[in-house]
Amino acid sequence: FFISSDGSAVVEHTSQVVYLNDGELACIGPDGLHVTTTDAIPVHKEVTELEMTLEQIQLDGYEHHMLKEINEQPASLRDAMRGRMHQGQVWLGGLQVIDREWARCQRLMLTGCGTAWHAGLIGEYLFEELARIPTEVQYASELRYRNPIVEEGTLAVAISQSGETADTLAALHEVHTKGATVLGLVNAVGSTIARETDAGIYLHVGPEIGVASTKAFTAQVAVLTLMAIDLGRRRHLSAEYTAEILAELEQLPDKVAAALDLDAQCAALAKRLTERDNWLYMGRGINFPVALEGALKLKEISYIHAEGLHAAEMKHGPIALVDLDMPVIFVAALDSTYEKVLANIEEVNARGGRIIAIASKGDTRLEGLAEEVIYVPASHPLLSPILTTVPLQLIAYHAALERGHDVDKPRNLAKSVTVE
Repeated sequence: FFISSDGSAVVEHTSQVVYLNDGELACIGPDGLHVTTTDAIPVHKEVTELEMTLEQIQLDGYEHHMLKEINEQPASLRDAMRGRMHQGQVWLGGLQVIDREWARCQRLMLTGCGTAWHAGLIGEYLFEELARIPTEVQYASELRYRNPIVEEGTLAVAISQSGETADTLAALHEVHTKGATVLGLVNAVGSTIARETDAGIYLHVGPEIGVASTKAFTAQVAVLTLMAIDLGRRRHLSAEYTAEILAELEQLPDKVAAALDLDAQCAALAKRLTERDNWLYMGRGINFPVALEGALKLKEISYIHAEGLHAAEMKHGPIALVDLDMPVIFVAALDSTYEKVLANIEEVNARGGRIIAIASKGDTRLEGLAEEVIYVPASHPLLSPILTTVPLQLIAYHAALERGHDVDKPRNLAKSVTVE
């Protein structure tokens, strides 16, 4: 027998696992395994087969797990969407058990921590735009200590790669107690959140070993997009528009593969700017959370101080930070906020900031304004966050390498945050 906090630690030795719930004890001895409650009541446990394989957690020729997982994103996106789009429609089998509640929900609450919270922020834009449903996003660590308003028709989505995040678990218990239907959006099969929600959707992207989440984040955004399209189609989206955006979604893995070709440019950029100790990341609309995520990635593994800001708020204070040595990364995809972002770039340019723009391929208006432009493939505006995120992941990775840090095991961080 092996005792482990995560299946990936024992997959080299066995693929059969037993999961313990809260309040359960396992006694292992010469006569086998016995599970009881803390009150000594015997519990029958089913043996579960791990979905991961040893090959999935090996480096497979890559220098780091994070780099491997960044490069796995075309495949992981295909896996996350496989079987969930058919003939211009969305099929989410994990939601069938609450189909009535899902179709009739009147309000969505999305909750998570860190990168999962950023995915939820993108989800807020998606649900309000595609499904026209009021959506709020809460830090799980805050939600659990509030007295949230849960009205009839409220549906909560707990987002977590590991499915074990303590604050997210506590938040879902809080809203569940108040009557909300709770969904789980997790990657780890058999995890606590997956077991304790009313229904849910697995990401199916395979184990993510690097502490800084990459492929799980883009998969979370992809699945939230599918959920928003499904809910929108049940309400007001036309069959034609649904088929159009799903066709764009199917092309995303190939476009992400093209974005990965930016690795050398991102490496050179990181090498040139890595001595700068303070960076700003800015975006608007659905790409504002991408700015937050890009700054988080840089902080997590390179230990460079970085702030993600809403570009519209720049002139209300943060612009005072801009000087000749300040790298300012703008996420400037071609969408409804593009003209406003362009104006923000001009403001920073006038103050001597070192502007790096993440732009859509074919956009030529940034050439004279930015020190460097990184072009990602053009896409439907609502899908752009998955593409604009990729170069920010690569910049953070190479900045950490330049500074000589352990990319996969950044200091003070853990992959699964199981404490408050």
